[in-house]
Amino acid sequence: MKILMVCLGNICRSPIADGLLRQKVKHAGLDIIVDSAGTSGHHVGEAPDPRMRATAKKLGCPIDDLRARQFSVKDFDEFDVIYAMDSSNYNNIIKLSRNEQDRAKVKMLLNEVYPGENRAVPDPYYGGEQGFIDVFRMVDEATTIILNKYTNGR
Repeated sequence: MKILMVCLGNICRSPIADGLLRQKVKHAGLDIIVDSAGTSGHHVGEAPDPRMRATAKKLGCPIDDLRARQFSVKDFDEFDVIYAMDSSNYNNIIKLSRNEQDRAKVKMLLNEVYPGENRAVPDPYYGGEQGFIDVFRMVDEATTIILNKYTNGR
């Protein structure tokens, strides 16, 4: 199983989703590969936003080693499930899809918590520290559900 987390710049929301799910997969001893990407190429090669790194470290999930990359069509071939953080990123991913098989892989992350509601993980980039904490908690809940979903609760 390979899971990809996607946001706009791959420096706030998708790296924490990536880091949290990787940590849970490792702790559970599972063979699931997790990665993240951004629909924009503005931050390629950069570490996650310092505020998200600080929040992640403070809450027990360091993500300092991650680096931003841009989502590409080949990700449809590489990953089984692609989670978008909001509808804009969802639509950008869908625009790159080649067929229904590609489109079937794309899901909204918070639909794992709130099925069918298409809620967005808010972008904390322009907000304060609490925004990063709130995003961490939302994504933490969603990644726990994902782990249980794809492992049948093991």
